[in-house]
Amino acid sequence: MKRFGGIIKKMIEEKYSTNLVKTKYVNDSKITDHYAIIPTGQGYENFDTLPNLQKNIYKVIVKRFLAIFYPPAEFNKISVTINIENETFNTSGKVCISQGYLEVLKPKKEDIETTPILNTNDVGAGSMSDITSIDDNSKEPESNIDILNTLKKGEKVNIVNFETKDAETSPPTRYNSGSIILAMENAGKLIEDEELREQIKGAGIGTSATRAEIMKKLEKIKYIEINSKTQIINPTGYGEIIYDVVLNVMPDMLNPKLTASWEKGLDMVAKKEIEPNEFMRKIRKLYKRKI
Repeated sequence: MKRFGGIIKKMIEEKYSTNLVKTKYVNDSKITDHYAIIPTGQGYENFDTLPNLQKNIYKVIVKRFLAIFYPPAEFNKISVTINIENETFNTSGKVCISQGYLEVLKPKKEDIETTPILNTNDVGAGSMSDITSIDDNSKEPESNIDILNTLKKGEKVNIVNFETKDAETSPPTRYNSGSIILAMENAGKLIEDEELREQIKGAGIGTSATRAEIMKKLEKIKYIEINSKTQIINPTGYGEIIYDVVLNVMPDMLNPKLTASWEKGLDMVAKKEIEPNEFMRKIRKLYKRKI
């Protein structure tokens, strides 16, 4: 892979000295099903004969793989408060001071630098679209982020424009076959109990190998419908009836907290803190009390 060899050489010899051969890039303790996609270089002599789409996909994979060996990108976060005729405006932004892995991924400049917008503290905030430094010796107008990076306490600035914007929040979008998998994976975020939230953190609902199958089964037994074109998921009338029954009989079944508590129990069994029979006895007792 000579085309990408220059990136590795630069990383090792020039800026980011590291023993690349001995660098560990996979955490074996967190592998559940398989490793990530790893470029091997085999068959690379056929790269030029590939269609452009396949070439671009291959480049994305290789660049992402090489980027993991680079250090983190570093940013300076800047916050500014400006007073204008007894009104207070706040703004913040960030400036990249060390690109790190971004040198490989080469994002657009606007992805590295965040252009700030000044907002008032009041509800229904207005905004100012531009600010400029009051320094008359400046030959070229500075960008907002450049000004924030050089401002000093008590310094005056010229306000170029005021705007008032009306906005409203949008309801959450419906789950599709992709987003529901992510929601199942991160179900622990919905749990308030810190211990239980930490317990389900690495598990979620189902596993990476079973979540898709869970959705297929729900569709097969007519609990949900998945639009073949948009992949949007909707409950069926039958599914809504089942939901109402469970909600009234055993609402805990609809809460990821129950999954987290089971995960905790299984973890205690694995650590031999409780006997397997004791764990099963508690589950049976729970169901007898609820149903």
